[in-house]
Amino acid sequence: MPRGVATPEPRQQLFAALERVIAQDGPSRLTGRAVTREAGVATGLLYAHFANFDDFLLGYAVDRTFQISSEAAGLPGRAGAGTVAGNLSEALLATPPGTLLVLTRLMAYRPELAAGVEAVLGAGSAGLQTIQRATAEYLAAEQQLGRVPAGADTGALALAVVGVLHYVATTGGASPTADTRIRRAVTALTNGFPAVAPS
Repeated sequence: MPRGVATPEPRQQLFAALERVIAQDGPSRLTGRAVTREAGVATGLLYAHFANFDDFLLGYAVDRTFQISSEAAGLPGRAGAGTVAGNLSEALLATPPGTLLVLTRLMAYRPELAAGVEAVLGAGSAGLQTIQRATAEYLAAEQQLGRVPAGADTGALALAVVGVLHYVATTGGASPTADTRIRRAVTALTNGFPAVAPS
């Protein structure tokens, strides 16, 4: 990039480059130089926005965890509308699979990032915990409305739903079949749930 030309949204540009490096080469090949080379910027740009490389990784993990969590945050508010399977499927499909896969791989390689994320976003925010919690709250709200059977274990169902998301994201989440795989799995998990609350 020529000198004197401003880099648009440099933090997000660097985060996107990090995702490409991990997707192509894995987290073990992740370095500041690899990220800036992928981004097409000078190495100094990273250190102009982050204290060090660990701070950069934490910044990425916090940003993407917040992004992924935000997709599911509105799920409890959908209780009573649409169908249970449809609402769950739409929430899962709104989660970017490529981002989820990279974040999962990075945090498995650098497990200390989980504590850093929780220090910024709060306890129980790392990984898929916020999606699991939002899903459990949604299912409990639907249970109160009679659209989830009274005897259903909403916590266990939420864990299963998040397991579907994680599995699909880590086994070809960007493929054209991901949508179908998620919808089929969620439909099977909610088989027999009434479409409308009993009168």
